[in-house]
Amino acid sequence: MSMHAEAIRTEEKAEGVRLIRYVDALREAFEQEMERDPKVFLFGLDVDDHKGIQGSTVGLQEKFGKDRVFGTPLSEDAMTGIAIGAAMAGLRPIHVHIRMDFMLLCMNQLINMGAKSHYMYDGQVKVPLVVRTMIGRSWGQGGQHSQALHSLFMHIPGLKVVAPSNANDAKGCMIAAIRDNNPVIFIEHRLLYSVDGYVPYASFEVPLGQARVLQEGEDITIVAISHMVMEALRAQKHLQSQQISAEIIDPISLWPLDMETIMASVRKTGRLLIVDNAWLTCGASSEILTQVYEICQRTGENVPKMFRMGFAPTTCPTTRPLENVFYPNGRTIAAQAYTMIKGKEQHWQPAADVKTEIDAFKGPF
Repeated sequence: MSMHAEAIRTEEKAEGVRLIRYVDALREAFEQEMERDPKVFLFGLDVDDHKGIQGSTVGLQEKFGKDRVFGTPLSEDAMTGIAIGAAMAGLRPIHVHIRMDFMLLCMNQLINMGAKSHYMYDGQVKVPLVVRTMIGRSWGQGGQHSQALHSLFMHIPGLKVVAPSNANDAKGCMIAAIRDNNPVIFIEHRLLYSVDGYVPYASFEVPLGQARVLQEGEDITIVAISHMVMEALRAQKHLQSQQISAEIIDPISLWPLDMETIMASVRKTGRLLIVDNAWLTCGASSEILTQVYEICQRTGENVPKMFRMGFAPTTCPTTRPLENVFYPNGRTIAAQAYTMIKGKEQHWQPAADVKTEIDAFKGPF
């Protein structure tokens, strides 16, 4: 290690933070919580594989043993039942579903057992379960390996749903989810795993139900979900070239949803663009837009100019050229924001070669 690198490492340690990947932040959350609480265990498909779910579980079995970190057969319904039963018995399981698509095979367990038991047993039963699940594009994933079905889980009372977009929030939300006494669906986009962010060494919680303003602005509010946060930040860089100031909000928690932060921003900018990482029909974007409208109706405020972006109503494509059209990106988001501000007759498309590198999220430090 060079003297310069060593100096940076020393400074980072002094400040209590350092730059690590999203996936490493998740792994650190598991390790710290398993050290803190012997009731926490982690299991699911390939958690004990040498690749360890993109690296998020590597070394955990060696440290904590096969009783607390272990793989499971391809039996989503049965394994989810085991997870729910263990949680009801007082343990704190972290159940890994490699892809959200295959959680459809365990919906009876999650919805009729996990989500409802606390209510149906008059509060005498708790289900402190974390369900990890992967979503998102990656060339060739296609219609059954790339779906983001978070709105299905937002619809169910008793479930909490989070989709952090950066390493800091990945660690803090995971720790908060493990400690929560309710089932939490923890959504991880595959394209975020390698993204660096500044994360504290120490254990900490990011409160569930609290959004984060990642970039302040005056002209338009862009609420982006999961990996769309990265694209919205790229769009914000494009819009700067047109002297447009965009405020970027990451809900982090999709349910409970922090409408106070969103409304405070919308009242300032008067415009709202919601960019979802899923289909629009009955989705998270629909819920956010509807709540903004209803709040304005109750308070007598002017309804802001609003628009949604997401997937076309068709199955996710497989080829890269079709993917590039199907998924919103920094350029298409910027173009839509520009039209919302300048008027429907005004169109602008950012140049494809404009550099829009975004800095790593520095964290709330």
